[in-house]
Amino acid sequence: MSRRQFLTAMGVVVATGALSYFPGSANAFNPQRLRNSMNRLYGTRGVQTLEEWFALLNRLRGANVATQLRNVNGFFNRRVLWRDDIQIWGQEDYWATPLETMGKGEGDCEDYSIAKYITLKALGVSGNKLRMIYVRARIGRSQITQAHMVLGFYQTPASEPLVLDNLVASIQPASRRNDLDPVFSFNSSGLWAGNSNNSRADPMARLSRWRSVVSRMQEQGFV
Repeated sequence: MSRRQFLTAMGVVVATGALSYFPGSANAFNPQRLRNSMNRLYGTRGVQTLEEWFALLNRLRGANVATQLRNVNGFFNRRVLWRDDIQIWGQEDYWATPLETMGKGEGDCEDYSIAKYITLKALGVSGNKLRMIYVRARIGRSQITQAHMVLGFYQTPASEPLVLDNLVASIQPASRRNDLDPVFSFNSSGLWAGNSNNSRADPMARLSRWRSVVSRMQEQGFV
């Protein structure tokens, strides 16, 4: 299924389903297992990037949220080169774990968003304040749109989110991103249609790619 077909199908998915639970916490990671996983998969260069990530966590732990958001957003936007999944993985749509994204040094929009989400949770930001948001992004001044994912930070469930995006360096309120039309959003515990505040489905049950990336994060040492 292409990314565009996936977005269309989600219009049906979010109309059904009940909230379940997410097995595990992104805060409960094992640094040594992560080092071993990175070394096995990507060697010395990957381990070096992972150590930079650990240093980022140590530096930002206890900082205010605005500082955490800005630095985490910049860390991945600077270190990860955008490339399409077919070029990186030979697949139409592959959701990478943060370890895979850092090890490759490449990723697409989902990979940036997942890596930022997991990093902020590791810093103690509540998962209830974070959602990965699938959007239709308008290209330039045209009406042409493409599927895209960003990370949203919500101070409260009803707040306007701040948008962390790999395409735009600055973090902006959603109202200033009139090039983005939300389709659905999700985190570890819920899935929301459009701008809704009410979760309509269980992401683990409804999003097979999320289920797959969570399983690999468990194997690698994140959860």
